[in-house]
Amino acid sequence: IGVPRCGASFQDLNKALKIDLNSNANCVWQIQRNENQTIRLIFSYFKFAPSSSCETESIKVYDGPSTDSPLLGQVCNDTDAVPVLQSSSDSLTFIITTNSVDFERSFFVYYYFSPNTKTENCGGQLTGPNGTLTSPNYPAPYPEFTYCVWHIQAPKNSKINLEFQDFFLELDQNCRFDFTAVYDGLTTNTGLIGKVCGRSQPTFESSSNVMTVVLSTDYANSYRGFSATYTSSPLPSSPVEPSTLLTCSSDSMKIVLNKSYLASLGYNETHIQVNEPSCTPVITDSVIFSFPLASCGTIKKDDGHSITYTNIVSLSATGNIITRQKSIQIIVKCKMENNSTLEVVYITKDNIIQNTTAVGRYNVSMSFYDSGSFSEPIHQSPYYVDLNQTLFAQVSLHSTDPNLLVFIDSCIASPEADFGSLTYDLIRSGCNKDDTVVTYPPVKHYARFKFNAFKFLQSFASVYLQCDILICDSNNTNTRCTQGCTSRQKRAISSYLWKTNTVVGPIRVKRDLRSADSSESLTKAEAEESPNPQYSFYTLSLVVLISNIIIVVVVILKYHKHQAGDGYQKLQSS
Repeated sequence: IGVPRCGASFQDLNKALKIDLNSNANCVWQIQRNENQTIRLIFSYFKFAPSSSCETESIKVYDGPSTDSPLLGQVCNDTDAVPVLQSSSDSLTFIITTNSVDFERSFFVYYYFSPNTKTENCGGQLTGPNGTLTSPNYPAPYPEFTYCVWHIQAPKNSKINLEFQDFFLELDQNCRFDFTAVYDGLTTNTGLIGKVCGRSQPTFESSSNVMTVVLSTDYANSYRGFSATYTSSPLPSSPVEPSTLLTCSSDSMKIVLNKSYLASLGYNETHIQVNEPSCTPVITDSVIFSFPLASCGTIKKDDGHSITYTNIVSLSATGNIITRQKSIQIIVKCKMENNSTLEVVYITKDNIIQNTTAVGRYNVSMSFYDSGSFSEPIHQSPYYVDLNQTLFAQVSLHSTDPNLLVFIDSCIASPEADFGSLTYDLIRSGCNKDDTVVTYPPVKHYARFKFNAFKFLQSFASVYLQCDILICDSNNTNTRCTQGCTSRQKRAISSYLWKTNTVVGPIRVKRDLRSADSSESLTKAEAEESPNPQYSFYTLSLVVLISNIIIVVVVILKYHKHQAGDGYQKLQSS
């Protein structure tokens, strides 16, 4: 506590910051320490100007030593969570920007370093219709710098009731120091039901069969903690969430609504439409809308670090002058973020909003081609090539959205499929690091480059490639995908929507193929020439027998010869 009013730089292992700002602020705080540790940053309290938007007033957190580092997260007036952000290294930066409204903003944030190998000895997965959870060491005081997350999942078509029988955390009016946060769902990014501290016996209820509980503590004033139980109970007879299923893929959106659910609301399939009325559903036992992401009136929004496709399913009476039925909107969102597809369904009915989430992925692949026309992919594996042969590689995004751009940020080679300690840079931060690498201009869903084949020393036979891929909105001309080669220090941040990596290989030099063939032939020849042990024994025995017979025959012949040449003769008298 006691921080410069606008921005500072810290090297402390941990620190709490109380920040008060007024209008037109643009303040940067930087945390860095030469440790093999990561930083956990917690915004336990924030108060922005009323009615401010994320575009005009926010906290942006960057994963590195400056605001040119990758964007880690954003906090603003409508953030429905207690933001907890974790760096990937020993440095982190955040900037607070305020608009021109004359209002006293207030923020409380604390951070601490923790080893990369540290695992939280608390939290976990709780399944089943009921269960219990307690804070670490309960009923003894909980440890400092504790961060525990419990994910509770009850049977389908039920809701969760969480009750704290004993609860004693550090008391603060705004729960800035130690707190428990409860979320309606399986994530801690949104759906905050409540945040509590002090002494009480709070209870919480979810809207579905999943709930998340978080315990966060700082460095001082530890108390007994809590003991809690959860139970589950059936949802009402007309469930909202389980009757609407949203599936998002790399190229399409699929919405499935149960007919019985529509009937319970007084509607049928003739009363339902999406943003574009000409997009009609398929009617089976359910009402099914399935269409490409960029069609049927779907609205695409780019917030700098993710892309969201939104459509609205409307239920309303038709053919009448008046109605006494409630109009219902089902807002469906496919959010492409952090190497996944986040599916969100909001159902509005009398200003009540419920939601559900699921997870999918973008579909990205990489292949070699036989020429610079990129018309014929190489299906051979391993791919045998000549040293210094030109190789053509293409990364492909499989999506129906025409306004996406693919960019190769980095590409490394390794003799090992797991990309161990020995690697070689072909492309780094969009810059060609190998003299033979040539990158082609980006073409919508394809990123292409070529390089000359090589092999690693020390007789490594194979070469594997791993490339980091960025996907951007092509309607935005100032994105990372259009900047090409940039140094890491000067890289533009939050200008790509999604990042992943893809692997292709192995590549092997044809000499190794010939060597392998020769080795195989030699082995085969040796196998043919090498006698069978049993056969060798019989052969040897036969040779010995024949030799003995020959010796006996020779001796007999010599004996008879001797008899004939040296016999007695009768002497003639003189």
